[in-house]
Amino acid sequence: MNMLESLNAFNFTIFILFLLLYLYQIIYAGVVLCGRKKPTPEAKQMHRYGVIIAARNEATVIRELLQSIKAQNYPDGLVTAFVVADNCTDNTAELAQAEGAVVYERFNQLKVGKGYALDYAFKHIMKEYPEDWFEAYFVFDADNLLDPNYIREMNKVFDSGYEIITSYRNSKNYDSNWISAGYSLWFLRESKYLNQARMMCGSSCAISGTGFMISNQIVKANNGWKHHLLTEDIEFSVDSVLHGLKIGYCGDAVLYDEQPCTFEQSWKQRLRWSKGFYQVFGKYGQALVKRIFKEHDFSSYDMTMTIAPALFVSLFSVLINSLALLWTLFVQRDPEVLSVTLGAIIASVTNYYLILYAFGILTTVTEWDNIHCSAGKKILYTFTFPIFIFTYVPIAIEALFKKIEWSPITHTIAKSIQEIRD
Repeated sequence: MNMLESLNAFNFTIFILFLLLYLYQIIYAGVVLCGRKKPTPEAKQMHRYGVIIAARNEATVIRELLQSIKAQNYPDGLVTAFVVADNCTDNTAELAQAEGAVVYERFNQLKVGKGYALDYAFKHIMKEYPEDWFEAYFVFDADNLLDPNYIREMNKVFDSGYEIITSYRNSKNYDSNWISAGYSLWFLRESKYLNQARMMCGSSCAISGTGFMISNQIVKANNGWKHHLLTEDIEFSVDSVLHGLKIGYCGDAVLYDEQPCTFEQSWKQRLRWSKGFYQVFGKYGQALVKRIFKEHDFSSYDMTMTIAPALFVSLFSVLINSLALLWTLFVQRDPEVLSVTLGAIIASVTNYYLILYAFGILTTVTEWDNIHCSAGKKILYTFTFPIFIFTYVPIAIEALFKKIEWSPITHTIAKSIQEIRD
């Protein structure tokens, strides 16, 4: 077998490996499209909730979130908003207090990150309120906005017995550019074709950054918030699955958040996410694999697929193809072989592009009415979506070797729910 045949065989093997590893996600799509979503029964009780918002210099957007919380179709006396003004140098705390939130100011330059801010809030609440005053807590980022029925819909799922629940994640600025649309389409797909499918199949869902609920019992058991890796959301999801907890999903509870618009900002954020996924895999990967084989737990397999193989297999594929190309360019120096080698690499990239495009167009079509931008942009961004995902490859490579610390993302888009829908 010559080098070209070996490269073709390698790329085909990697492609088939990806299909086998992620075949279940294709099945998930079929479940959502062909299955019947069971309506969530009305809640028997209106439960009491605390709302935790970690905010660092979020004066531009904090008021809109708090106003959307106050505008909820839910009894006012059963919802209390808490804002952790975390190392703020602006007037976030003052603005939050003016909107009626309970504000805790935190100044700690050593323990930096959302996880520490959440723990700070939970510790204060456990000291200042009766033990079971709040039955559960919502966790939001300061740039979020809530649909008026958000808490009412989440309350239905909580009342049905779930102790951890995530929600439908939409975006405030889908139409900003191809970068914000790339994020937005990914989160819409995650909500519709991962978490909804998981819920329909009885598997555990996964927390994605913001817009989730956690019961007071779990907060007490963890003595606050104990997850402090760079991606505390996926760490929490994995840890919950390992403890046999099932995360629920409420597709009728709609949250909007702001996506980065510049490539520099996006690179910085996704670099942290990539490093965080490596951290989670390093800390929990072995336990997940053991649970897969010992407990035959599909949720553990799902979480393993979420945090590890795609990045590592992609990086290995890029490395082998790059080495083959360099060999052809500088050692073999055969124009014909070079042409065929490039053709093999292009064919491999095209296959991945088409798979990603298929998921992008499927999500766009089914979520068309929930995407708030022009029809032309909706169509255009299905083509740029795979390119956005491809940019994860160099980011993942850098994350392998670079030391990364948590840093805030600046939010600048202050909109109301009405402005988004208009």
